[in-house]
Amino acid sequence: MDIWDLRAFVAVVEEGGLSAAARRLHISQPSLSQTMQGLEKHLDAQLLTRSSAGVTPTAAGMTLLTEARAVLARYDQLIAAMAKHSSQEGRTLRIGVPLELPPQPLSGALASLATAFPLTVVEIRHLSTAKQIEALNAGELDLGLVRERPLADHLDVVTVLEEPLGVLLAVEDADTLDTVDGAVRLDRLSDLQWLGFPRDSSPAWYDELTAVLRSHGVQAGPPTSYTQDLLAEVKVATISAGGKFAFAPAGRFDSLPDSVRWLPLEGRPLVRRTWAMWPASSRRRDLGHLVAALEDVRR
Repeated sequence: MDIWDLRAFVAVVEEGGLSAAARRLHISQPSLSQTMQGLEKHLDAQLLTRSSAGVTPTAAGMTLLTEARAVLARYDQLIAAMAKHSSQEGRTLRIGVPLELPPQPLSGALASLATAFPLTVVEIRHLSTAKQIEALNAGELDLGLVRERPLADHLDVVTVLEEPLGVLLAVEDADTLDTVDGAVRLDRLSDLQWLGFPRDSSPAWYDELTAVLRSHGVQAGPPTSYTQDLLAEVKVATISAGGKFAFAPAGRFDSLPDSVRWLPLEGRPLVRRTWAMWPASSRRRDLGHLVAALEDVRR
C-alpha cells in the first residue's frame, strides 16, 4: 500500500463510483478496480459496498477514509516543506488535457514522473485544443495535449497517441446498416446526423474530419451548430435516442448501454492524433522527463 493507493481510495469514495474516480485520476476503470481489490486484500477487510447506484464505504472503509485523508494531508505538507530546500525547477507542472483522452499514455507517464520527480505537483486542466494553445502562448500551461499540430517555432511538438475512430450508433440504426466483416462504410452514415463538436475548439481537426465526411457524402452541420464539447455520458445518451452518430476509438467506453453499439469504420478513414506540445525554450527537467515518458508509452 502506498500514497497512490490512498489517493485512489479517497477519490472512489468522494466520487461515489469507479468510473467517475477513474476519470478524475486519469486511469482506466479496470486498473482502479484492481487497486481497490488489492487494498481490500492487503487490509483483510471489505472497504466498499458495490451496487447499481455506485459504491459506498463500509465501516472499515470509513475508518480508512478518515486515516487516509490525514496521511495525505500530512504527506502534502511534507512535500511543500521540502520543496523549499530542493533544487528542482518549478514546483507545479500545469498540463492541458482534452475531453475523451484515454488513460494511456498520460497515466503511465505521470507515474514515471512521480517516481523521478516526487516534488513536482501536477495540475490537470481540461481545455479544448484552441484554449490550450492560447494558455501555452500566455505562459499559463507547461504542457498541452492537443488534437492538432500547430505551426509555431516557439512550441515543440511530439505525437503521443494515434486512435483509429469507429462510430457510435443507436442499435436500431446500426441494424439497418450494411457491414463488411463487422465494419461499416463511412458513406452509409449519410442519412444520420453527426453529433460533432464546435469548430472553434479545434479548427484544424474539425476541418480535417468534416472534409473526410464530405468526401464520403456525409454532410456535417454548420460549424456553429455544435455549441459545446459533450461529455461522453451525454453523448451516449443522445445517440441512444436514434438518428445520430458520433466517432470514438475502440475501447473508449468501459461499457455501453444495450441501446448503443460501437462499430469500426471500414478502411480506417479517420485517425485521431494527440500531440504533446510545450514551450521550446523550457529547460525544466521534470517536463523533459514527462515528454520522454509519453514517447516511451506510445512505443
